[in-house]
Amino acid sequence: MTSTALEVRLASRPKGWPTEENFEIVEVEIPTPAEGQILVRNIVMSVDPYMRGRMNDVKSYVPPFQVGQPLEGGAVGEIVAVGEGVSDLAVGDNVLHGLGWREYAVLDAKHSVKVDPAIAPLSAYLGVLGMPGLTAYAGLLATAEFKPGDTVFVSGAAGAVGQLVGQIARLKGASRVIGSAGSPEKVKYLTEELGFDAAFNYKDGPVADQLAAAAPNGIDVYFDNVGGEHLEAAIDALNLNGRITMCGAISQYNASEKPTGPGNMIQILAKRLTLRGMLVGDHKALQPQFISEVGAWIASGELKYSETTIEGGAKQAPAAFLGLLRGENTGKMLVQF
Repeated sequence: MTSTALEVRLASRPKGWPTEENFEIVEVEIPTPAEGQILVRNIVMSVDPYMRGRMNDVKSYVPPFQVGQPLEGGAVGEIVAVGEGVSDLAVGDNVLHGLGWREYAVLDAKHSVKVDPAIAPLSAYLGVLGMPGLTAYAGLLATAEFKPGDTVFVSGAAGAVGQLVGQIARLKGASRVIGSAGSPEKVKYLTEELGFDAAFNYKDGPVADQLAAAAPNGIDVYFDNVGGEHLEAAIDALNLNGRITMCGAISQYNASEKPTGPGNMIQILAKRLTLRGMLVGDHKALQPQFISEVGAWIASGELKYSETTIEGGAKQAPAAFLGLLRGENTGKMLVQF
């Protein structure tokens, strides 16, 4: 095994849209695991929209990345060494952990989860069977309190979370599922591959007009991955007692000025709407139910998922992340080592 490896560090905090200059790729010595630790050779890592917020030096639900330090994020790898006192993991095991953005990671064994490539591809544990999958499942069923017969609208519908929200709604008995995406190819994917009843390209015209055409009888649930114009349009389209899951606001993550809120907030009062924020970490109790139900749908072919994989490991991780922010992915964006 080589004695050095690459890791990606935050070189500077971006102002507005990040660039390659905000990242630094550094060669470092591969550490030796101490007692209770494991050394993992990463195989695949995740880039996610929430990481953009961690690049800012602001107080949030998760600490910001530190300038000069490696970034973090979900990854799956193979254990190549174990420290003393580790009894439930062995060299050769595959584990899911939170120290992506580097070729090798040393971490406490208790902060990893063993995964089985015989059950699902390793990449699936970062997407459909991982954090994005549980986000979709819990955000729709628990946060939005979905009911059979609901009309559901999902923004960012071709992304890692959105593509699953729409399908879960359909499988759970939605009367109509509508999605928005950013290209004709993604719109076609939603309707022809994933079974959405309608979809539109938000770049083709005002979201409010396109949503009204796709949902002439209004919507009951809005799963928000985008914010901004989409949120305002959804508030107008929601029926009485409609519910919104506030999952993300990717349209605003790179704003250099403070974004303004929807101009139709009075409708929240008039329609008795519920807007509820959600963090996937609050729904760990749903994990067994999620794995059981979604795993069965995948096995039966009832639920499909896509991944966009960038080859090249650490050197290509910044480009993959920037591509994610530009919407260049369909489904989960991954980096292969």
